[in-house]
Amino acid sequence: MYHGAQDGWVEVVSGVMFSGKSEELLRRVRRAMIARKRVQVFKSQLDDRYGGVFRISSHDGSELEAQPVSTSVQVAELVRPDCQVVAIDEAQFLDEGVVRVVNDLADRGVRVIVAGTDMDFRGEPFGPMPQLMAVAERVDKLHAICVVCGDLATRNQRLIDGEPAPAEGPTIQVGGAESYEARCRRCHQVPLTTRHQTELEIGEASGI
Repeated sequence: MYHGAQDGWVEVVSGVMFSGKSEELLRRVRRAMIARKRVQVFKSQLDDRYGGVFRISSHDGSELEAQPVSTSVQVAELVRPDCQVVAIDEAQFLDEGVVRVVNDLADRGVRVIVAGTDMDFRGEPFGPMPQLMAVAERVDKLHAICVVCGDLATRNQRLIDGEPAPAEGPTIQVGGAESYEARCRRCHQVPLTTRHQTELEIGEASGI
């Protein structure tokens, strides 16, 4: 997607873990640098895997320096007035205010590239990603390969000691291949604990 020199817009790269989201973000950032655009790169401070909090690293080993942030306000405050391209990785960990920030940047003529996991380990919408995908001019949803059956993977399978993690676990838990697998809808498992199963049965019985 190419726009006029003064046009701003938002593009989102979403999808399951291990689908190449960070790799795609890095590719777009590098192309912008080759085009001699003024670029700033941010990432969630929660993601300290691979290259640490000061680098964006993809699973294939590619990496780029990035400014770690914990809130959308920090992004807004750190973007330089002359910046032409802003990239944000792991956006699912940021607060809902990031939607307003990226819209404001686009309105100012900035190209904004956002990458993030769009569903949590339960298969539910993750953080601000649904809203970011809704306001974006361009959305690319990437897929991985299901490690169980080899089909297209669209879910993040969280593991504890090699077994599917129960639904009651925390939504945010940063990890890599030791804690997550890419799986398709059919092979994705989120077991309910006895308490959650009882609550579900009560809700069904009462028509909730």
